Amino acid sequence: MRQIFLDTETTGLNPRSGDRIIEIGCVELVNRQLTGNNFHKYVNPERDSEEGALAVHGLTTEFLADKPKFGEVADELRTYIAGADIIIHNAPFDVGFLDAEFARLNVPRFKDQVGEVIDTLVQAKEMHPGKRNSLDALCDRYGVSNAHRALHGALLDAELLAEVYLAMTRGQNSLSMDMGDADGATNAGGELVLPVALAPVRILCASAAELLAHEAMLKSLDKEVRGKSIWRTASD
Repeated sequence: MRQIFLDTETTGLNPRSGDRIIEIGCVELVNRQLTGNNFHKYVNPERDSEEGALAVHGLTTEFLADKPKFGEVADELRTYIAGADIIIHNAPFDVGFLDAEFARLNVPRFKDQVGEVIDTLVQAKEMHPGKRNSLDALCDRYGVSNAHRALHGALLDAELLAEVYLAMTRGQNSLSMDMGDADGATNAGGELVLPVALAPVRILCASAAELLAHEAMLKSLDKEVRGKSIWRTASD
């Protein structure tokens, strides 16, 4: 299974008002193993970054002036992501910008070029309701060091997201054995896992003293409700 962690940096927050992508970072994971086959491009957005965005990513207009325009890297990006499952933190933001860039080039939307798009922000909110679920917060929660992250960077954030995702989903694959294979199955690392016979089920019966104590408790409950308690009904 090929998965790609993707992040972008942009000139601002709204592609509909003309903000553009200035950096794309992708990290490849195959069968839960990082491959090192990453994708990273700085992009000349042909406009200045908003002050707030510049404070986040630090990529100045001067630095980006000699970088390729999005149209010059689009084909390479599309080839890299084609058919893969894409994992993004707050996916609507990055997908919205990519769709705007692809629309300028009259090519299919982002989701039409890839497999499933997985939003780790949605996953994190389901796993940790009511808590902070930014990438920094998840790094702290799962023990992923981000001490070297002074500014946001697309490739760095994609690398951090990959580590966070592996921590968030650790152990899932251990439950996915094909039980129809009598000779065993393989785990995520390709190692053979042989089926293990289940131990006999132990049945512990209540002793006579425990049964008398239970009956006394039921009588006490009956007395409290002046009738037959729900526990008595359930045990009938």
